[in-house]
Amino acid sequence: MTIESPAALSPAAPSPEDQRDWLRLARSERIGPATFRELLARFGTATKALEAVPELSRRGGRKSGIRLCSPESAEHELEQLERLGARLLRLCDPDYPDILKATDTAPPVLTSKGNIELLQAASIAIVGARNASLNARKLARRLAEELGAAGLVITSGLARGIDAAAHEGALDSGTIAVLAGGIDSVFPPENRQLQEQIAAQGLLLAESAPGTQPKAGHFPRRNRIVAGLSQGVLVVEAALRSGSLITARLALEEGREVFAIPGSPLDPRAKGTNDLIRQGAILTESAQDVLDGLGQGPGLSEPASDETFQSAPLSESEAELDEARQLLEELLSPVPIHQDELMRESGLPSGTVSLVLLELELAGRLERHPGRKIALIV
Repeated sequence: MTIESPAALSPAAPSPEDQRDWLRLARSERIGPATFRELLARFGTATKALEAVPELSRRGGRKSGIRLCSPESAEHELEQLERLGARLLRLCDPDYPDILKATDTAPPVLTSKGNIELLQAASIAIVGARNASLNARKLARRLAEELGAAGLVITSGLARGIDAAAHEGALDSGTIAVLAGGIDSVFPPENRQLQEQIAAQGLLLAESAPGTQPKAGHFPRRNRIVAGLSQGVLVVEAALRSGSLITARLALEEGREVFAIPGSPLDPRAKGTNDLIRQGAILTESAQDVLDGLGQGPGLSEPASDETFQSAPLSESEAELDEARQLLEELLSPVPIHQDELMRESGLPSGTVSLVLLELELAGRLERHPGRKIALIV
């Protein structure tokens, strides 16, 4: 059983209840992207998954009830989006970009405002220092113009410095800004006019609900979307410890190309890009270097098929599930282990392992790490 009927794959088909329950599940406690997919794969629809979550968390060892997003809260958010001229974009919707859908951490829901068609075009991310030098900003703006003229959409995070320069350079050709807060949040304040221009000429995307103001923990989550949307990431200027390097690392984990502009060893803002080149990033001096690198690099990740959301009923008895829970808890530890390795060592069916891990995560006893690794919280 697929998560939605074939008719629901049409943008006009989802009922208000479908959208509400999908949003409710995405906004509920302890349900991140991987857990969301597991729930949909097992129960087929968001409505059925919502009904199952409390019992799953109890079986995983949670003593108190788990907080589910209320129907009223989800309906209020949908009304807010309509007032803002924005729309909800679900993982199962045709407009959801295949390149992002194929990543393990694809958001179950995004909110968008602007030209949604930009999500179907090939994209390059341009990121870098917030306190960027004047020359680096000019270079980022010029590269964005040239890459945009070559047919690439420019994606970035609407931060100060390099991000803003890249968006400015690509306003006419097409740019996507991924926000760290809600679709109506403006950060930093000096980019308000630029954000309004992108909403009118490009596309704004946000994972958080409207009204959410960006906090420190939101920026790495935004960066994974920037990386996931793009065929490659170009870092123009970055210190050794910066969010831009996080975006580059996330891009590498998804098999994307990483490009870096070399800089003076005397400038701390060049140490991050020089180190990326030392580690194998493509040394970049022109837009053509990026175009050549994308042409020679690996193709885009295969889009997730409908089988991603197939229902997987279990035939095990409760006694067999109890034995599986005991075995898996013995094999797990606070040290992250790959989920496939856990399946091999346990000898249990994949569906059984997935169910037990769902129970543990919903109970707050399991933590997911990049690369499909998991660890027990003790």
